[in-house]
Formats: sequence, structure tokens, C-alpha cells
Amino acid sequence: MMPIKTQIVNTSGEGFYDITAQMRQCLEELNPSDEDGILVCQIQHTSAALCINEAFDPSAKVDMENFLKHLAPRSLSFITHTAEGPDDSPSHMKSILMQTSLTMIIENGELDIGRWSGIYLCEFRDATHTRKVKVKFMKG
Repeated sequence: MMPIKTQIVNTSGEGFYDITAQMRQCLEELNPSDEDGILVCQIQHTSAALCINEAFDPSAKVDMENFLKHLAPRSLSFITHTAEGPDDSPSHMKSILMQTSLTMIIENGELDIGRWSGIYLCEFRDATHTRKVKVKFMKG
């Protein structure tokens, strides 16, 4: 049976958090023999997401954050789900527009995501949160 690792990511409110180094560390722990395969990461929350995006230029991250705020603003007149605050429903809307899991190719024990790419946890809530990302390596 192949193990699953739970990676904890603490956020300080809405934004994109680069977790590339943490996912590389998980890969090293789950695949110590540097085999080929795939790495699957899945976030355990409905108000956050995962994505692969440009990591070289910080303005790309800002543009993505602003794009999602534009697509799911808090000012939408039809929003009724506000039990946890005005960011409640928009955070779920942003999450369904993104991905809750990623599947990445591992070649020679290395993440093959592209030279300028990074793995991001996308936090859509205002408050600080402790997020869980399940990570599994599969040989092949």
C-alpha cells in the first residue's frame, strides 16, 4: 500500500500561497528512490483550491487574485450563503472555478511542472486558516 501524506499549510487570509517547496518535500518523503510516476495533491476544503501557475513574476499571482475577485465579487445581489461572513459564498464560487486536486508527472524523481511554474494553494477566505493537502505518489 502506498502511503498518503497530509501537508498542513497555514494561511493568513485571502491570497495565493506558493507551496512548491512543500510539495517537493512530500515527494522526496513518498518517493525516496526517485522513481517515475505521478503525484496527486488534493485539498480538503471547499473555500480554497490548488493550481499550477507562473511563479517567476509575482505580478502573475496578483493578476490571478484580481481576476477571481472580479468573477466572484462579494457584491453579487443573489448571494444568500453568508453564514460565516461576506466572503463565504464567493469563496466557494472561486473554488469551483479552480481545482481541488492536481495530478503531476514525476520523471526521475522530480516534479515536471515547467521551468517557470509553481504550485499554489489558493485561499479564498479573509481569516487565517490551517489547510490540509493530501499528497500521494503512485509509481508508474
